[in-house]
Amino acid sequence: MFENILTVGNYVLILFILIGVGVISRKTKILTNASTKELTNFVLYIVTPCVIVNSYQREFDKTMLNGLIITVVAAVLSFAVHILITHLLVHDIDKRREKTLRFGSVFSNCGYMSLPLQSAMLGEEGVFYGATYVAIFQVVLWTYGVVIMSGSFKNVSVKKIILNPGVSGTVVGFLLFVFSIHLPSTILEPVKFLAALNTPIPMIIVGFHLAAASFKIKGLSAYVAIILRLFVAPLTMLLGLYLCGVRGVVLVASVIATSAPFAAATTMFSEKFGADTELSATCVSVTTLLSIITMPVIVGIAAML
Repeated sequence: MFENILTVGNYVLILFILIGVGVISRKTKILTNASTKELTNFVLYIVTPCVIVNSYQREFDKTMLNGLIITVVAAVLSFAVHILITHLLVHDIDKRREKTLRFGSVFSNCGYMSLPLQSAMLGEEGVFYGATYVAIFQVVLWTYGVVIMSGSFKNVSVKKIILNPGVSGTVVGFLLFVFSIHLPSTILEPVKFLAALNTPIPMIIVGFHLAAASFKIKGLSAYVAIILRLFVAPLTMLLGLYLCGVRGVVLVASVIATSAPFAAATTMFSEKFGADTELSATCVSVTTLLSIITMPVIVGIAAML
């Protein structure tokens, strides 16, 4: 077990070195808010779909299809259970704080933090299942996430769900996988090159934001939300899959996805819908730093099983 924890810890440490590059880039003004925003859009609309499509470029395999189905069911149930737990345990007199904390507790940084770790630890098969989790994440984000932040169902957009890069990339990749369609090398090679950017650029972006973040947590509700995000969510996923007899890459990839810190989207949605932006940035920063300890331990246990 200790060996597994060290292995995962090494991968997480590598990610944090990249985060350090982002911190330095902000301090030295190599990157600015404007350039980082453009890099974020580049990762979201170009790099992420390439990562997903590249992971699905393989011969159709019934075993992997079964694993994909298990990942979908596990992700849906995980979100449902965690949303329920969050609404039962996360309460705050300030409703702006409350909806920010509930949002952050439910949504992990499964794109920026998990996909790079899944790729490093599990290879393309890990990303295959990780991308499937991200697709479910995007659907829940643009439905429940929008509702809880805006307080209204009117802001839910079916168009945004369907055209979301994570969802559309998964649909395209899934069709290529099911029908064993192989992209020609002149297309696949550029896709692979772009997919390789998914580890360094997101981590540098996270570091850029960390460099200006506050690390002062106030209020019991914030501590509850952080505990739910870093411990309860991944351990619930781990226990649920283990009791259902799921092992191997599917188990580890799913646990990695749920063990990530507050999603970066917490801050973006807080700003967009008038929630507590400062609190969201603080929680994203604190949970990201704490995850260097929590992720190796929890994912190490999953790898051992």
